[in-house]
Amino acid sequence: MGRRDRVTSTDYERPHRPLPVRLLNALGGSSGRSGPSRRLDVDALLEHARRKTGLADFGDDGHAEALHVLVDSINEEARLTATGRLLQKSRLAGALVQRLRIEDLLRRHPEIHEIELGTIILVTGLQRTGTTLLHRLLNSHPAIRGLSGSEVLDPVPAGGMRGRAAVARRLRPLLVQRAISYLSPEFMAVHPVDHAGPEEDVMLLDLNFMSQAPEAMMHVPGYSRWLEEQDHTRAYAYFRTVLKILCWQRPGRLWVLKTPHHMEYMDIVLKTFPDATIVQTHRDPRKALPSFCSMVAHGRGIFSDVVDPGEIARHWCRKTRRMVEVTEAARSGAEPDRFIDVSYYDLIEDPVARLRRLCRRIGIEFDERAARSAGTYIEANPQNRFGRHAYRPGDFGLSEEIIEESFSAYRRKYAIPFE
Repeated sequence: MGRRDRVTSTDYERPHRPLPVRLLNALGGSSGRSGPSRRLDVDALLEHARRKTGLADFGDDGHAEALHVLVDSINEEARLTATGRLLQKSRLAGALVQRLRIEDLLRRHPEIHEIELGTIILVTGLQRTGTTLLHRLLNSHPAIRGLSGSEVLDPVPAGGMRGRAAVARRLRPLLVQRAISYLSPEFMAVHPVDHAGPEEDVMLLDLNFMSQAPEAMMHVPGYSRWLEEQDHTRAYAYFRTVLKILCWQRPGRLWVLKTPHHMEYMDIVLKTFPDATIVQTHRDPRKALPSFCSMVAHGRGIFSDVVDPGEIARHWCRKTRRMVEVTEAARSGAEPDRFIDVSYYDLIEDPVARLRRLCRRIGIEFDERAARSAGTYIEANPQNRFGRHAYRPGDFGLSEEIIEESFSAYRRKYAIPFE
């Protein structure tokens, strides 16, 4: 049976575990225990970052409180395996190392603050509505600059932008892709990770420890509640500054950014990027929501043995409804021309034609070279190339009626068909 014929498992409560990972988890203790050696420690993370870089200034934009809240939530609620703890420790420590390097670079090159980013196309929409496909298609355009995996994973590499440091930076996305494939082979069928493709900018918001990423990876309801109550203005200002750093390293005048996270803070997005064009995708929520719940369940299985499909559905049904409500409120007070709506079904039916119309609407030339680049991407990335993603609303205690009750007004406004 070929890869495209494989179907992902719906047994979310028994995650895939390679033998070495099972052994490591057994040696590291079960996810239900909470001794000192099985807890993340903020002071230890900070000290590790200082020792690694020889630097001390992490900046001051509210990240410290966010880090403490996140770590407390992980320790008390996430029930990570030994592997999960190691991965999260590495992720958090890496973000702190980057913050030190960023502050040091800005001190040495204050002119970075004066950089004009140029034109920004920001792709957003509920998860599993075609945002990734549209993002990667726009990135295929020769004139449009996306964020590479190496840039979001390592915005300011040690040793500069040349020599071994540059090679190591380019290799890091490939290593991450291979690690995901090893730890959760079926995740690639759900959400193909492409080390050579553009990456989501939510990973830059992770530098503030204020993003939806932890909620998708782990059970951290305390952190989630805290996050929703915060003003994200400073987090987005820092995000903009990091974009300027990346522009200083590799200039661009026409950008594509993408993450569903932006919907939840659209009011802040519009203020932070006052000239950006927002492209919002739309798909039947009865398909999009259970598909995303399945993606979350597969992802959480990397970090924990405790995966509760019902809890995932309750959390993300409420969360996605909040995302729609916040974006609708922001859109009601914004210039209508700032938003362009894209149907998932138009995008799937003829991706290149839909991309052509979108570029013309924004005012970007779409010539034969651009069409060939988009066509090459589509040909190299057929749907289901890593297997077919199987999911059912009932697996998460959902029904089509429950989902429709939450999203019927949203469906009517954007004339979203039933899939």
